[in-house]
Amino acid sequence: MEKSQKPRVLVTHWVHHEVLAYLESTCEVIANETRATWPRDTVLDLAADCDAMMAFMPDRVDEAFLRACPRLRIIAAALKGPDNFDLQACTRHGVWFTVVPDLLSVPTAELAIGLMIALGRNFLAGDAHVRSGRFEGWRPRLYGAGLNDRTLGIIGLGAVGRAIAERAAAFDMKIVYCDPHAAAGGLEHVDLEQLLRRSDYVMPLAHLTRETHHMIDVTALARMKRGARLINVGRGGLVDEAAVAASIASGQLAGYAADVFEMEDSALEARPRTVHRSLLEDREHTFFTPHLGSAVEEARLAIATEAAENILDALSGQRPRGAMNEVAENIAA
Repeated sequence: MEKSQKPRVLVTHWVHHEVLAYLESTCEVIANETRATWPRDTVLDLAADCDAMMAFMPDRVDEAFLRACPRLRIIAAALKGPDNFDLQACTRHGVWFTVVPDLLSVPTAELAIGLMIALGRNFLAGDAHVRSGRFEGWRPRLYGAGLNDRTLGIIGLGAVGRAIAERAAAFDMKIVYCDPHAAAGGLEHVDLEQLLRRSDYVMPLAHLTRETHHMIDVTALARMKRGARLINVGRGGLVDEAAVAASIASGQLAGYAADVFEMEDSALEARPRTVHRSLLEDREHTFFTPHLGSAVEEARLAIATEAAENILDALSGQRPRGAMNEVAENIAA
């Protein structure tokens, strides 16, 4: 049988059937139809003979990966940032790298508000108490912290930060932010030290870079208002989890809620491989979700569809709409 002349596309993680059908109209598609993550060697073997790849958070693309995949013309990431992907290497190899910049912001903001409420109002401990069989009705216990008239400090006022601020305002929270590259009417801009000192809830939402890695460390935690709570829906590596565990143990930090973890940042070789044990064992002062920021059915379908559109743009010789680099001269029409 003659080999297909259609471009080959690798989809490394599960997506909705509609997305695969859309790609299959013009491409040969190799798709991971399980809910598991393929080993890196498997992805490399399959991608080596592909023209395009739809990538996800667990994937990592670096110089070695690109050298092993000379046919690749585009890596379309179904996410909004390049944290685990070497953007400069993609450019050197003439490979488009694209993201989906807008569709994750609202679902992530909704989850951030949920984590803030769950942590402050002791949802996890309350749920465990009801399920324990010892619940006998109202008792004066598990008093926590609400949102009304509390101060929320947002570090990094991008699309997610703005969406969170809009929703937090509906709870009559006072909002301060720190971001040298953003200005927002109606919100108070402060420096980082003021933000940490004044905020009852702190959310780091900066891009993960060498400069922002562990921006919430021992020093930053010591500067926070005693009894404040930390919420992380940005990137795990923004927070030093070991320092957070120590801060909770000392009573400086009242609690930590997170949807993202240091172990996920595969571009950082020195990252921990598991969530800090002390945080996992502390069910009184922590609340965690398994990277559910964009895990809304309609949102995930839209995200994967836009990533597929980026792939078809590039394969047809056009500049993909979500491009984060410029390599048009190296792309064959």
